[in-house]
Amino acid sequence: MDSHTSAQDVHRCDLCETAIVHSYCDVCHVNLCKPCILDHILDEYDKHKIVPFQERRSTLIYPNCGKHPQKNCELQCRECSSFVCSSCMASDQHKGHSFVEVTEVYKTKKDIIEKDTKEYEYLISPKYEQIVLDLENQLANLDGGYEKLTTTMSKQGEQWHKEIDIVINKMKTEISEIKVKHRDILQKHLDEIKQIQSLIKQTLLAIKEIKNSTELARTIKYSSKIREFSKLPPKVKVTLPTFIPKPIDREKMYSLFGHITPLSTASEENVLSSNQPNTSVRELLDEPELVATIQTGYKDSRCVTYINDDKIWTIGWTNEIKCFNACGTLQQTIVTKSGEVPFDIAVDVGRDLLYSDPAVRTVNKVKNGQTEEMIRLQGWRPDNLCVTSTGDLLVTMYSDDNTQSKVVRYSGSTEKRTIQFDDKGKPLYSGNWYIKYTTENRNHDVCVADFDAGAVVVVNQDGKLRWRYTGYPSTTKTKPFKPRGITSDSQSHILTADLGNHCIHILDQNGQFLRYIDNCDLNKPYGLCVDNNDNLFVCEYNKGNVKKIKYVK
Repeated sequence: MDSHTSAQDVHRCDLCETAIVHSYCDVCHVNLCKPCILDHILDEYDKHKIVPFQERRSTLIYPNCGKHPQKNCELQCRECSSFVCSSCMASDQHKGHSFVEVTEVYKTKKDIIEKDTKEYEYLISPKYEQIVLDLENQLANLDGGYEKLTTTMSKQGEQWHKEIDIVINKMKTEISEIKVKHRDILQKHLDEIKQIQSLIKQTLLAIKEIKNSTELARTIKYSSKIREFSKLPPKVKVTLPTFIPKPIDREKMYSLFGHITPLSTASEENVLSSNQPNTSVRELLDEPELVATIQTGYKDSRCVTYINDDKIWTIGWTNEIKCFNACGTLQQTIVTKSGEVPFDIAVDVGRDLLYSDPAVRTVNKVKNGQTEEMIRLQGWRPDNLCVTSTGDLLVTMYSDDNTQSKVVRYSGSTEKRTIQFDDKGKPLYSGNWYIKYTTENRNHDVCVADFDAGAVVVVNQDGKLRWRYTGYPSTTKTKPFKPRGITSDSQSHILTADLGNHCIHILDQNGQFLRYIDNCDLNKPYGLCVDNNDNLFVCEYNKGNVKKIKYVK
């Protein structure tokens, strides 16, 4: 067996190609055995760096200065974005300019590359794979759908005598032509999607090369294409034509035999988001089922948010934020940076924890165990949080004097839109400190549970009021409707907690009441969230529990 091609072969020296590798030149990227090290470093090039093989590719390679060849560029000009050495800094070209160490820029870009890699692998690529699968399924089922059409037409034709055969054949030809168009539309879209997939794979290969590279210039020059590829193509929805039979009239045989509807093609928005939910049509269970009860250890359990893999974060009226698995085992505890009580929690697209701290007017992110400030408000205090399907953050907040409240949409720490007044300039929400929970429905409506107003207030993504829900008449629910937590599921149901009446209201996307969840021994339901399978997590305020409830089939 050739030792150089054996799957179990050890690394060999790149110079002699026989000895086992011992060291590595971190500048030339060459494997070296002990005897070959001296030969390598004695060549005309004088900038070798020999490191143990296990520490290969650990040395940062600085770009050479184009104007001062004997120097490396350890800085980048903020104004020119060019690499500079110490001599360049003193030149007139950079007079009055500010500089940043290239290692700082390198680290920042590496973080972006790491994030982009995960987003390509775990979010964008799987979504495109699903789109391709859907289109391939449509193509696979195309013949069956059209066969049903032609069968229906044939049965109608059997009732007409032989003289109608020519009409049947003519209309079948029309169907075949429409089928070709149908196939062409789907195939064209499939080809376009596969082309984009190919570009994504090429980009991912390139990005992984940069990720594993220690070349500063190559890494710093990296330009993210996440925004370009995150804009998913619209879904192509082509509706099969239908056959509409008519009474027999030989004089107008063709026109009266039936009617073939034209090929219908429609596009619907295709939204990219992490934690893609189940989007198939699912009916409500006649009797919701209690799946599990998690003891949080809080005296009062207030808020819960789903992470992934059956893990949740939850808070009470303490400065501790706790993570539990589906079995109720405590996985992690985080203490707020200020030591104050957080008002709400959420998980962003990178699965990092976010929490609001109204005592110090901040929204914070916990990443790799470290807490960093995302948003700091002035004159307002953050209340509740919701991460949208596009990765934006919705923050409900109230003014310091407790007279106003609003919902603000952020992209990162940048404010994008404020939702506060209706078309007539009147406040959409009650103006006090009472907690206002918010969620985003799958149609991008912003839904707020306004406790003091006794209403669920729903606006579209532009902030225009769509509807208000103020409860459903019931002889068994005698307390005033005062919604607390609110969430939405893959079916665009809106679920809100009615603490006083010990139940959950389920509404459709237009605010129509569908049913209660009032079994499962619910006691003062407060915070709500759903997982990717539309299981509902409910905080029981006074008991300190989080209950997992199945409510859809």
